[in-house]
Amino acid sequence: MQSKHKFPRKIQKNKKRAQKNLTIVESYVLWENKGVIAMHTSKMEAIYKHMEKTASALRRNRMQAEIVNTRSEAREKLKEYLKEGDVIAVGGSETLNEIDAFEILRDPKYRFLDRYEKDVDRSVIEERMRGAFSADVFVTSTNAVTMDGELYNVDGNGNRVAPMIFGPKSVVVIVGYNKIVKDIDAAAQRVKTIAAPSNALRLNSDTYCARTGVCNGLRQDLYEPGICGGCHTPGRLCCDYVIMSQQRVEGRVKVILVGEVLGF
Repeated sequence: MQSKHKFPRKIQKNKKRAQKNLTIVESYVLWENKGVIAMHTSKMEAIYKHMEKTASALRRNRMQAEIVNTRSEAREKLKEYLKEGDVIAVGGSETLNEIDAFEILRDPKYRFLDRYEKDVDRSVIEERMRGAFSADVFVTSTNAVTMDGELYNVDGNGNRVAPMIFGPKSVVVIVGYNKIVKDIDAAAQRVKTIAAPSNALRLNSDTYCARTGVCNGLRQDLYEPGICGGCHTPGRLCCDYVIMSQQRVEGRVKVILVGEVLGF
C-alpha cells in the first residue's frame, strides 16, 4: 500500500486556511450577475447545487460527469473506469494520494506505469511518464473546474496536462468540491493563492509562492497582468496553461466530482 506523504506544516496550514475560506464561500450558493451570492441555509445543499450545476455544464461540453459523496465512493467509481489488462498512467496529484488511488492502480491485473516507484532510475520514471501518451487510461485531478464546465490546469513540465489533451484513450479526473469555482478568472485566482503555493511547497520549489503562500504577481508593487506574471525563477510551476472546454471525443474525459475537500 502506498504510504501517504508527510507534508511540511506550512502546507497543512495553507490547506486548512484555504478550507476555512472555502467554507465561508460554500455557505452561499448561486452567483448573481455582479458576484453577489444568495445565502443558503444548508451548507451541504449549497455544495451539491454547485456540483450539480458543474456536472451539467461538463456534460454539455461532452465530458462524462459523475457526483459521489465520499472519497470511498470515488475509489469505487474509478474502478468502474478500469478493466483488466489496461495500461494506466497518472499525473502528479495530491488528490490521488488522499483517496488511496495507488492501492487500486498497483493491482497486478493492471499494467500501471508507476512514476512513484522507489529505487528506480530517473530515466525509467521519465520513460513511464512518456508512456502516458499511449496509455489506455490516464488518471489525474485538476487545479480547478468552473461552473461553466471547464477544466483549468497549470503545469510546470507539462507531463500532466499534455496527456489530458491527447493520447490516452480515457482520462479520469477526480475532483474535490473545493476546486469548483465560478469562472476562469476565479480558477486563475485559485491557482495563484492555493494550488501553486501548496504544490510548490510539496515539491520543494524555490519560488516566491512557496515562501509566502501567494503568487508575487498579486502584489501591487510587482503586479504583472497575463499568464507570464509572477515569479521568474527556474523552479516556477506556472509554465503551461491549459483550459479544457468542449471535447471532440465525447466521453473520453470522465470527471468524478467528490463531496469532500481533496487536494490543493
